[in-house]
Amino acid sequence: MRHFGHIAPEVRQRLFHREPCAFTADSPPHLLASALGATLYSPATRPRLADDVLKQGGRGVTSMVLCLEDSIDDSEVDDAEENLVRQFADLAARGVEPPLLFIRVRAAGQIPDLVRRLGPSGRLLSGFVLPKFTEERGVPFLEALTAAEADTPTGPGRRLFAMPVLESPELLHLESRAETLAGIARTVDKYRDRVLALRLGVTDFCSAYGLRRPPDMTAYDVQIVASVIADVVNVLGRADGTGHIVTGPVWEYFRVQERMFKPQLRRSPFLEGRADELRQALIEHDMDGLLREIELDRANGLLGKTCIHPSHVLPVHALSVVSHEEFSDAQDILRPERDGGGVLRSSYTNKMNEVKPHRAWAERTLRRAEVFGVAREDVGFVELLTAGIPAP
Repeated sequence: MRHFGHIAPEVRQRLFHREPCAFTADSPPHLLASALGATLYSPATRPRLADDVLKQGGRGVTSMVLCLEDSIDDSEVDDAEENLVRQFADLAARGVEPPLLFIRVRAAGQIPDLVRRLGPSGRLLSGFVLPKFTEERGVPFLEALTAAEADTPTGPGRRLFAMPVLESPELLHLESRAETLAGIARTVDKYRDRVLALRLGVTDFCSAYGLRRPPDMTAYDVQIVASVIADVVNVLGRADGTGHIVTGPVWEYFRVQERMFKPQLRRSPFLEGRADELRQALIEHDMDGLLREIELDRANGLLGKTCIHPSHVLPVHALSVVSHEEFSDAQDILRPERDGGGVLRSSYTNKMNEVKPHRAWAERTLRRAEVFGVAREDVGFVELLTAGIPAP
């Protein structure tokens, strides 16, 4: 699979200076972590889940979470587990590579039980999403994952990754945040080879204070949420080799009767072809807030995003593509002859690149370029987004 792999090769050639790389579930962990992109959640109760997975994979989704936790009623768990076993068997029988698949569980004991029940079709499973993760609650999940991997019927060497969700009240509350973060850091460092990425559960953060952000506002406009994101990145997202990839929070899209603020989406890039129609559709569906939040995610050190609706996937991926200007700057900074440091004018002649302070940014940018590609000089977000929308 690859990002934008669902569009025609000749279209990709017109869009990309460097195309996104291909990857599989067996690719190196650092590559898979960067390639998660827009991770689409789906309740595990869906009766045609196998069809849904392949349909979304054909539309550009590269990672999915099949949820046994908050998205389903407590009374549905047993039926949902049985449904997962059936749907995985269905997927395996079709012989088509699905997106990266993860199961979000409620309890540690579900992990070995599900791996056993999935049997050979478990080869399609990339790992588990671990809810309300802290040191105390997280260790049993990770121990269960280790044991399940050792006993997997798919044979030795099959990797099962963990994606802890950081959403507990202990992490939100100021008096316990530092201690909780330190415990999480110890745990994920001990199990570093199993932790693919860390996910932010902003809905639970808001719930603790009876909050829900409207579509005109991003997670960063809710100060109590923004402060947690900043502290999580501070402790767990460092660029010194100790950090992990932290993914962006879910966008809770819903319509409102009346917009309270002017649209945040600029008009200027939307002037040709389908672009103006697309711009209006995005504003009418309150997607301009999503676009702004995606940009703020990246500015704050996050990569990828939790998504609950297929319409959110393409915007996340289109805004993850590295621009030609970013790529040019990153390459200039990382040239071997620049190892000693210094300052140079960018090839776009609009900024100064400081080699030592900007090195970590350049390295991160090139990792993103590998999985999401580099746009051609005259290609922007609109072209990438419209090319990825399936024809009616």
